[in-house]
Amino acid sequence: MKSNKIALGADHAGFTCKETIKEYLKETGNTLVDVGTYSEQSVDYPDFAHQVATRVSDKSVDIGILFCGSGNGVAIAANKHKNIRAALCWTPEIARLARMHNNANILCIPARFVDADTAIAITAAFLETEFEGGRHERRVEKIEIV
Repeated sequence: MKSNKIALGADHAGFTCKETIKEYLKETGNTLVDVGTYSEQSVDYPDFAHQVATRVSDKSVDIGILFCGSGNGVAIAANKHKNIRAALCWTPEIARLARMHNNANILCIPARFVDADTAIAITAAFLETEFEGGRHERRVEKIEIV
């Protein structure tokens, strides 16, 4: 797996999962930017989703990974940003397809619905998969409304 610069963000429900993935990413040689949260104290998920999405959009990081209870909130917030394709992934296969077919650049993990091993497998699949291009390129180009 190639080394990436990755922004991580989570709300209180995703904090523990974020910490698990952060350790995995460190062990696999990635450079990390952790924008928080740093505890299980209640916070608002958009605050962290916007920080990660901004870094991915301005290319100060290669990709982002976001965590919240369902994964939906952070995905919705991140997808408000230009050039962001945040994908809610709850299996490794969905993560692979999000990268391969949709050129997703932010992985959103539903922390209350996947265990640690599954979250690691999802993350690995997302990082190991390249965008296929071809017929998918024109579809991805149609996503953003200018």
